[in-house]
Amino acid sequence: MTAPTVALFLTCLNDVLYPDTGRATVTVLERLGRRVEFPEQQTCCGQMHMNTGYRPEALDIVRHFVDVFEPYEAVVIPSGSCAAMVKHHHAALARSLGDDRLAERAARLAERVHEFATYLTDVVGVTDVGASFPHRVTYHPTCHSARLMRVGDRPLQLLRAVRGLQLVDLPAADECCGFGGTFAVKNAAVSTSMASDKVRHIVDTGAEYVVTVDNSCLTNIGGALSRQRAPVKPLHLADILAARQASRPTTAELTS
Repeated sequence: MTAPTVALFLTCLNDVLYPDTGRATVTVLERLGRRVEFPEQQTCCGQMHMNTGYRPEALDIVRHFVDVFEPYEAVVIPSGSCAAMVKHHHAALARSLGDDRLAERAARLAERVHEFATYLTDVVGVTDVGASFPHRVTYHPTCHSARLMRVGDRPLQLLRAVRGLQLVDLPAADECCGFGGTFAVKNAAVSTSMASDKVRHIVDTGAEYVVTVDNSCLTNIGGALSRQRAPVKPLHLADILAARQASRPTTAELTS
């Protein structure tokens, strides 16, 4: 029987700064019997361009995304933020700029696009992916994953099934970390204050690791943790689900 094929959209941030998350995503999907393809023509989802007012330029990126991923029956994205752009904004952007044909194609493709955690729980139908990570962990629900993608407690279901993992609640979990893309640049003082609040709550849990489904938010949280010399490490959900460790893992071990 042929293994189901999924296409991986890694995202710009992961490609440039967090390639291990991509490797971890592939590890988990292959462990669950999926054949993963990585279309090398992929670029960006266009979120940065749209959010900063470059809508015609964003439309070109939407068209390219659809051209690249349209042949696939399933597209998995290890980012709630980028998945939300594809599923909730691509078709609307194309329609608002008068390209109804592209809007129709984007809408059809969006039905086959999945955020990583929801793909595991809702499509594959699993919560136990065979991971082992004997550490104290807390989970931060990122804004796009919670409010647009509505992932709910799916990441928590997956974390609870990880052998040896102790999951602790994060106070004020639904409060933003202050990243918000260019918000962190344009409103640096406010962003820093929000990140400081988030880090204080994370440290209060006594967790060794804080996990999210968005490395963009982990970049902001990780920076604040580093500046405060807090003894907490940021990790993407995929990195934990790929792990099969009996002790504190190295980056290479996480994706083995």
